Amino acid sequence: MPRNIRKVYKMRPIVEAVVDEGSFFEMGRQYGKSVITGFARLDGWPVAVMASDPYSYGGCWTAATCKKVIKFIDMAETFHLPVVYLVDCPGFQIGLEAEQNGTIKEGVRAMSAMWQTTVPWCSVIIRNAFGVAGAAHKNGGRYCTRYAWPSGRWGSLPLEGGIEAAYRADIAAADDPDAKLQEISDRLNKLRSPFRSAETFWIEEIVDPRDTRRLLCDFAETAAPLRETGPTGFMMRP
Repeated sequence: MPRNIRKVYKMRPIVEAVVDEGSFFEMGRQYGKSVITGFARLDGWPVAVMASDPYSYGGCWTAATCKKVIKFIDMAETFHLPVVYLVDCPGFQIGLEAEQNGTIKEGVRAMSAMWQTTVPWCSVIIRNAFGVAGAAHKNGGRYCTRYAWPSGRWGSLPLEGGIEAAYRADIAAADDPDAKLQEISDRLNKLRSPFRSAETFWIEEIVDPRDTRRLLCDFAETAAPLRETGPTGFMMRP
């Protein structure tokens, strides 16, 4: 994982490293590229895998990505497959193109699909989880297992660039603007610390990345009794 948050990295090797060797079968690689979707096995158990791809818009969700997520989650729900999601999402795409494509509308539908699932979820926050799209990494109406790597960072918005805008008056009025900026940055960084979230039980645990496969296999074993055949009902969506 690059220490420089502006640098991208390849997510697919991470996916291949945590699932059973040679078991990952990707779907829709050329569409909605911000999220990688596919099926795999964990300790022999089939699971549905989602993973952010920083190489496409930094991992932010476009309208196409939202549509892809809806279709994939519905498929997992139909076939009673637990979902594993490796998260690195800075939020929804913004700008003229995003508005023209109805990104927020599709995003709300994707979140509705996520909240309507009854299958178990396990999310691992690899790096970013910001904004509404970043929050859409689990079914918030049910218990879902959630881990984070030490590189995980989350909140309403990234601090980079936002501090100067939100605290412009305070910084301009300070005798030493640089020192004031650093003071505000230090205070807000403490609030968004993953350790603070772990201490208040917003995540199950901050884990060593090398333990990720073991934890996901434990999740797959725990979810095994819930793999029951039968019909699946979908509710109305916006």
